[in-house]
Amino acid sequence: MNVQPIKQRYGIIGNSPELDRAIEIASVVAPTDLSVLIIGESGTGKEVMPQIIHQGSQRKHGPYNALNCGAIPEGTIDSELFGHEKGSFTGAHEARKGYFEVSDGGTLFLDEVGELPLTTQVRLLRVLETGEFIRVGSSKAQKTNVRVVAATNVDMRLALKKGTFREDLYYRLNAIPIIVPPLRERPGDIHLLFRKFAVDSADRYRIKDPITLTDDAQRLLTSYRWPGNVRQLRNIVEQMNVIEKDSRLIDAPKLRRYLPEVDAPLLPAVVGRPDAEPMMGQEREFMLAIVRRLQDEMTVLKNQLQALAGGQPIAGRILEPQQPEVYFHQPVAERGTVTIQRAGEGSAEHQDVAHTEVEETLSLEEKEKELIRKALVKHRNRRKSAAHELGISERTLYRKIKEYDIS
Repeated sequence: MNVQPIKQRYGIIGNSPELDRAIEIASVVAPTDLSVLIIGESGTGKEVMPQIIHQGSQRKHGPYNALNCGAIPEGTIDSELFGHEKGSFTGAHEARKGYFEVSDGGTLFLDEVGELPLTTQVRLLRVLETGEFIRVGSSKAQKTNVRVVAATNVDMRLALKKGTFREDLYYRLNAIPIIVPPLRERPGDIHLLFRKFAVDSADRYRIKDPITLTDDAQRLLTSYRWPGNVRQLRNIVEQMNVIEKDSRLIDAPKLRRYLPEVDAPLLPAVVGRPDAEPMMGQEREFMLAIVRRLQDEMTVLKNQLQALAGGQPIAGRILEPQQPEVYFHQPVAERGTVTIQRAGEGSAEHQDVAHTEVEETLSLEEKEKELIRKALVKHRNRRKSAAHELGISERTLYRKIKEYDIS
């Protein structure tokens, strides 16, 4: 299938096979009424896919509406989606139609659908299965004929495992999945996008000559990880186009000043958990702090045992201080024990006396809950202050409090 006309119509830049595949699936599924789930990282351009689907469907003359579920407070998301009756809650001075009502006969794009509260997920599932919804404050069911296209940057497998997203709703939304690749998996498209953004921003800000890159700068541009994807690239190009007045030719050292450092997306291997998942941003820093706390506790434990090696009994025997002691510790996943053993004493005759078992809680969840509780007590339940001390956003702290049922 030739996707080039679609790219030209919607201004899509790139020749990546993965990107072409995503566009092809969107155009093929458009004439049907199947629900579509668009999966991709933030900033990859997921929002263009529902437009392709809507314009290629029989609903193209109907309304098209988009709602960012992550930007709506939990207390008002039901009202936004399903509407409300007058007096149904404080501030409801008149009845209001929701997105499912005003989108009747058309397409509704639910961006960041993974952020929906569980109670709203139940109501959304009912609309998808029966076409019925009830306004907030009403008992009368209304019918609607809306095609839902959803998008998320959340790892849905992890959300299903944690119970933050309903499995039945996931499979109902995921009738047709479309995966939008991140920019780092489209290295051949990065410089094409750079040139496009450079020309566009030069025209927008009335700059005579758009910026260009030297060969070494092009290599740096391509090798960079781009955690913010296309959105980040566009912002950086606009910054350089406006700021770099002296020279319009950008070399690698100059480009590097605009590229923030990117940390590795995975926690260190010392965690040793088989279900460890990639984490980014403030929450990742919070988890790293917990890991460092665990490492400190293990160091204290090791020092205490080594102090006893000067003649104190451990597990029924005396350790000889003349020879250097080398200890190995193997953490057991979640809650378990840590076995302390001298190097070279793994034979059967030493197995019953050459080690000791020290109970140690290695659950990251419990350490996380403990840190949250201490921060809340310290700041007298002021969540903003507690979140600042923990190094996470107030929204992340609120979610963690609910997740761990911390009173």
